[in-house]
Amino acid sequence: MIARWQRILLLFILLTMAAWLVWQWPHSPWRAVLGALVPLCVYLVVMAVEFVLMHITNRTDAAPRARLSQVVGAWWAEVWVALMVFGWRQPFRHTSVPDWLPSKPTGKRGVVLVHGFMCNRGLWLPWFASLQARGHAYVAVNLEPVMGSIDEYADIIEDAVRQVTAATGQAPVLLCHSMGGLAVRAWLRAHQADGRVHRVLTLGTPHGGTWLGRFSRAVNGRQMSLAGDWVVALQRAEPAGRAALFTCWYSNCDNIVFPATTAALVGAEHRLVEGVAHVEMAFDPGVMKACLEEIG
Repeated sequence: MIARWQRILLLFILLTMAAWLVWQWPHSPWRAVLGALVPLCVYLVVMAVEFVLMHITNRTDAAPRARLSQVVGAWWAEVWVALMVFGWRQPFRHTSVPDWLPSKPTGKRGVVLVHGFMCNRGLWLPWFASLQARGHAYVAVNLEPVMGSIDEYADIIEDAVRQVTAATGQAPVLLCHSMGGLAVRAWLRAHQADGRVHRVLTLGTPHGGTWLGRFSRAVNGRQMSLAGDWVVALQRAEPAGRAALFTCWYSNCDNIVFPATTAALVGAEHRLVEGVAHVEMAFDPGVMKACLEEIG
């Protein structure tokens, strides 16, 4: 579903740019080019606003304060990473590489990959080759309904965990980006599945909600409001010791989940990565290397 929406949006933007160029070029080539670049400029400005809000909000956070050079570098990296993810991998390539469930166990632990808000399994494409090369069976889920309640994703994750466990004979690692970490916590609550998980790795998950959640009109977006009712109720329902299953990666330049330490979970292992933006975190070489090592 989200792939279709993103293809339609991208096509609309490209057709609008092309129509403006054709209409204005005979009158003024400069005006034609500048007008066609408006969508790109809007994208750059919106992304910049996110980083400005993040940097201001993080002034009172416990995480190390990001240097201006780190913020600018993270903004520029996120511009390109987000274009690749939302303009290519998710709308056009999300089914290009299937899940890998070998017919015979490899002796290695399997992985369930859980994407975040407004994403699909295409987010994880750069991970698949490395996981298979290391012998890790994997299933990358698509969380739907796209804008539904996070609680509705529990059965999707349950099915993926069962598939990977059956293929490996071992409890899997769950690798989660952003909202995906909350979906896994909701699954653990719904299925009391603590004993069926080896480890949960979260990358930029708003465990305590995020400041930006207040602006969302989607059900799952509102559930991620900073210290909101849903995230507070989730934490209160969790038994002591569940957080010990988690390793939480967070950044002082996360432009979606801020204040920065809202991506940390009390009782979990915490890994700070400085100067890395939200979507970028899923592909940062250091983060990927460390996660693959922790998977085993």
